[in-house]
Amino acid sequence: MVVLVDAYGTGRHLRAAFAGLGAEIAHLSSRPEPLTSMKAPDLDTYAAALVAADPVETARRVAALRPVAVVAGQEPGVPLADLMSEMLGLPTNGTALSAARRDKYRMIEAVRKAGLRCARQFRSDDVDAVAAWAREQGGRPVVVKPLADAGSQGVSICTDPAGVRAAAEAILGAVTMYGETNAEVLAQSYLSGTEYIVDTVSCRGDRYNAGVWRYDKRRRGARNVPHRALLVAPDDPVAAELIAYTHEVLDALGIEFGAAHAEVMMTADGPALVEIGARMNGTMNPDFDTESFGADQARACALAWLRPDAFAEEFAGRTYRKLREGFVYHVATDRSGVVESVDATALARIDGIESVRAVTVKPGPGDRLRPTVDLPSSPLTVHMAHADAAALARDQARVLELSQEVFRLA
Repeated sequence: MVVLVDAYGTGRHLRAAFAGLGAEIAHLSSRPEPLTSMKAPDLDTYAAALVAADPVETARRVAALRPVAVVAGQEPGVPLADLMSEMLGLPTNGTALSAARRDKYRMIEAVRKAGLRCARQFRSDDVDAVAAWAREQGGRPVVVKPLADAGSQGVSICTDPAGVRAAAEAILGAVTMYGETNAEVLAQSYLSGTEYIVDTVSCRGDRYNAGVWRYDKRRRGARNVPHRALLVAPDDPVAAELIAYTHEVLDALGIEFGAAHAEVMMTADGPALVEIGARMNGTMNPDFDTESFGADQARACALAWLRPDAFAEEFAGRTYRKLREGFVYHVATDRSGVVESVDATALARIDGIESVRAVTVKPGPGDRLRPTVDLPSSPLTVHMAHADAAALARDQARVLELSQEVFRLA
């Protein structure tokens, strides 16, 4: 038995990966009410479904299932998975650094303590204090963001005190995509450079480098919004430097088991951590990954927890391959309104484009479509792959054209 904690979004791919290895899977929810910001797990597909109570009672109920692993399926499940696996004596990343794996201020401080390059930072529940710290940065840009959110939600690049104040005020009291209320604001020095994604899977400290992606971001107001994530060839010198740095970050944060998804800025001085999650890439797609670079993070993660010897033989110390040109395209919109219907014909036409491998539609009927300012407000995520980069560019333009027909607004 494997217990997945909060298997929202791409966490569903973990369930399929463990099932593919013959495991029974139970689900543990860290909160009584399901999150509405991500695709919820289908609890009918699990052997059991539990909801966390106090730690001792939760551990008793989980232990009764006789699990061999307790694994976080999504970001909010990380602390509970750490706690349950530690209490039950299972393979674990432990609780000593759990907070640093979720709280971005503590995360960067742990990285700094390890002697690694990172941003200067300040946290507070006082807008005036945040603005004062920003003024002390000598007019340099400041990034203002929540302590524990994702998808670029609430992240602003501020160049003046008024912008800092506005960003901080918007964050305080707002609810994150994980259903948590922001009680504090994080301000950091702006890291100038090119941002990358580094995905890994660890097993007893041995690592598989599951993918390196380069962000293509577009400025929308005070936000740098992901437009595409493009697969980087593993023999590109930047990939090796990013991977080596990320391994040091994993060590600094005590991530010895399971998936990790890091965002790293390549600055003029070298790599610097933006943030990392002890979970899978939020846009990973097993079929796309297997076609594009020969393996997928979910299967590697399942092997790491369930069959460590098989992981060691197949993945440990290895790096993905680049078999296709490919990227994840986050379609932006300037439209606003309540979705009346989703045009199935338009979606089918997008899905039929040669380079398109998968299409994820976020808002449905009754949901509000709003102008894109972050990943959650991108209405479509499209995985695209092709042997020819020119064909990819042509097909991306066609996807954008057809995306205008997908949502009918009331």
